[in-house]
Amino acid sequence: MILVTGASGNYGKATIDFLLKKGIPANSISGLVRNEEKVEDLKAKEINLRIGDYDNYDTLIEAFKGVEKLLLISGSDVVNRGQQHKNVVNAAKAAGVKHILYTSFERKNDTETSPIYFLAKSHIETEEFIKESGLTYTIFRNNLYLDVLPMFFGEKVLTTGIFLPAGDAKSAYALRSDMSEATANVLTSTGHDNKVYSLNNTENVSLQEIAQDLSEIVGKEINYVSPSKDVYTETLTKAGVPAQYIGMFSNFAEAIKQGEFSAEKTDLENLLGRKPTSAKAFLKEVYTSK
Repeated sequence: MILVTGASGNYGKATIDFLLKKGIPANSISGLVRNEEKVEDLKAKEINLRIGDYDNYDTLIEAFKGVEKLLLISGSDVVNRGQQHKNVVNAAKAAGVKHILYTSFERKNDTETSPIYFLAKSHIETEEFIKESGLTYTIFRNNLYLDVLPMFFGEKVLTTGIFLPAGDAKSAYALRSDMSEATANVLTSTGHDNKVYSLNNTENVSLQEIAQDLSEIVGKEINYVSPSKDVYTETLTKAGVPAQYIGMFSNFAEAIKQGEFSAEKTDLENLLGRKPTSAKAFLKEVYTSK
């Protein structure tokens, strides 16, 4: 039995779909959800639904019974997810799970000096906790999703251009569905015990190159401007963007600028058995209809 946590989220749903496409019977797949009433699409796929909450250890033990491989998709509660993940790992061990797989993230700086340490801390702690648990593990260090770039760019990017204090550094952004497919491939094959995989794209691109690709795709010049953090903050504040979003965007931009998501190697191509979706192909899919 394979169990996917966070089954109602984008990564979980995509992984389940790839498992089904690979011929894994629906009755051999379980999805962990908090509320069965809100997942009609999962019910239609006839997979097993297990009710559990990262905050409730007892529900997790019950949900994990009979599970051989457990995919722990990292939680979205940045403040509490360190403890939540510990609950999952401890419950998996107590329930007799044989193999735990975890979606972490790619980075270079594990210290508090990282501009995204507020996100990194719980991932780093979870990786260490899993390795110390005695469970067989596989850890996926996922690069920044291509899917989030349009959120960073804003809805008016084709009019205003890309305005982000990310400098000239290059990153190996990759598509979330490619990562989900690679994850499903690992779940259904052998040879992945106690491995850490870097799920990066095979190419590193700068935001200037992305602006050039976007210009070609839409047939008009799209400029990239990398302002100072202060100018960026002031501009977005005047535009009415909430402070918490400005802070998050600024920190991620600084991480990009520092090269946190650049990569010299990747396991994604090997795990997929093909080249990952390029940044340009993703941009073409998103922006050609606009």
